[in-house]
Amino acid sequence: MKKEMERKMNKIIVALAAVGLAMLAACSLGPAQKDAAPAYDLGAAPASADQPRIRASLLVHAVAAPSWLESSAILYRLKYQDDARQLAYANSRWAAPAAALLTQRLRARLAAAADGGIVSIADSARADYALRVELEEFTQVFDSVGASRGVIVARASLVNVARRNLIAQKTFSLTQPAATANAEGGVRALASASDQLVEAITTWTAANFAADKK
Repeated sequence: MKKEMERKMNKIIVALAAVGLAMLAACSLGPAQKDAAPAYDLGAAPASADQPRIRASLLVHAVAAPSWLESSAILYRLKYQDDARQLAYANSRWAAPAAALLTQRLRARLAAAADGGIVSIADSARADYALRVELEEFTQVFDSVGASRGVIVARASLVNVARRNLIAQKTFSLTQPAATANAEGGVRALASASDQLVEAITTWTAANFAADKK
């Protein structure tokens, strides 16, 4: 009887030890690592068949943006619920703030169009004209639960550097429907609207430069 009890106690001790070792191993491994939130940019720049020429050098300022657009958050609004409230996707983000992404795309496009090249403030070089773009909206807007669109609003100002006068100023509003009602759909819609904006600003800059030269 005594030996039987001893055998049972030994089995219990062995079982408890096994449980303890399993718990210790689990603690040492720690919680499962979560996948990093995907980071999006504007994708590859589209090829432009038409190349409006800007026969001058151009100072292209970095795109300016309000403080709420200075992060890498992908913002959206539920227009059908509360149009004044800004929300951000928790598990998706931009690779850089929207203004930085637009600055890169705009400078690349204008560099291809300006005969005299482009410069930035950091270059400390003179230019014939200066272009400043201020971003006012860069958001995915939901008109209903299943329907959304990318919305970009930006104001462009073109200045004759030598004369120090404003040649032209215009506010651009671009809207692009999103194929899907999620972060990826918003990103694709905003990327497409960004390309439309860059093309529109380039064409507008070339037209106003030509008018100023007459």
